[in-house]
Amino acid sequence: KTTEPSASTCTVEVDASALVADGQAVPDDMLSDVLAAMVNLPVPPLLKSGTIFDGFRVIDILHRNNTNILYRVEEESTARACVLKTIAPERASDAIERRQLAHEEWLARRAVARFFPQVIPVASDRRNALYYVQTWHEGQTLAQALEGGRHFTVPELLAIGIKLSRGIGALHRRSIIHRDIKPANVHLGKDEEVRILDLGVAESGLAAGILTARAGTPSFLAPELIAEGPASWQTDLYALGVTLYYAITRRYPYGEVEPFQRPRFGDPAPPSRYRPDSPQWFENLLLKLVAKEPRERFETAEELLLALERGAAHAVTPPQTSLATRDPLDIWRGIAIASIVVNLLLLYLVVVT
Repeated sequence: KTTEPSASTCTVEVDASALVADGQAVPDDMLSDVLAAMVNLPVPPLLKSGTIFDGFRVIDILHRNNTNILYRVEEESTARACVLKTIAPERASDAIERRQLAHEEWLARRAVARFFPQVIPVASDRRNALYYVQTWHEGQTLAQALEGGRHFTVPELLAIGIKLSRGIGALHRRSIIHRDIKPANVHLGKDEEVRILDLGVAESGLAAGILTARAGTPSFLAPELIAEGPASWQTDLYALGVTLYYAITRRYPYGEVEPFQRPRFGDPAPPSRYRPDSPQWFENLLLKLVAKEPRERFETAEELLLALERGAAHAVTPPQTSLATRDPLDIWRGIAIASIVVNLLLLYLVVVT
């Protein structure tokens, strides 16, 4: 229901509290209930700043793409700052998009931990359209920080990596594979929490026939996903590795990948080539995270977390790389030496004959 805004102002509050729940798979019938309750609701029209909608005052549009719109809103009854996510009006007739949004809310309700924005329940008799609402947190994404020119030190990235590995582990214990870990989906809160955003293409294992979107963003996709293989815990950890690699080097380990491109995966350049201050143990860890072969990566988020926390005290062994990648000068030295040997041999043969 839409009314005109009043002239009153509200104080912004951020509810950052969260409970850490034991992760277990949720029965499929609960997802069915959510789908049945949500998919037939109308998609709201494009909302303007100041509009009152289902008890929420629209502040502004946070993000908009061809599929979804995110609004920053304020709950009238509590003056709590929130984020409202819905489908773009032009996609209102798309049944798959409707089901995916309902599935996303269902997953977000289960991600009850400090590593994620928390779903704010909206009573069924109050909700008149297809959307869901989460807590708002002051701060910026890692992508925004990098685009703004922020330089991250290795200790800062280590702290971010530890929090992200805990968050990804929390998802995996709930049988959720994110499929789109990247700097734009990593939120650096002013409360010093690191939160994982956007479960729009996440897999639950119970959503057959719902998800149609290709996993993730090409440059952050593991080679097996590029080859259209299944997502796994390790593909999330690979994407985390690319995120940290990019944050420290401003480059992708295998170069930027365009949509539907079939890249050739060689050996990633060591981060110290671009950041000499990167310690060897951290470099080894990043190279293990982004290894092209899944068997050479970390198997679980818990294994990664342990390696991050131990640091140099128990450094991991990086995947084997070619001589050219470890030090490009060495291969040219080898070629030069071989050439000198061949020339000397030819000279000898000329002299003796």
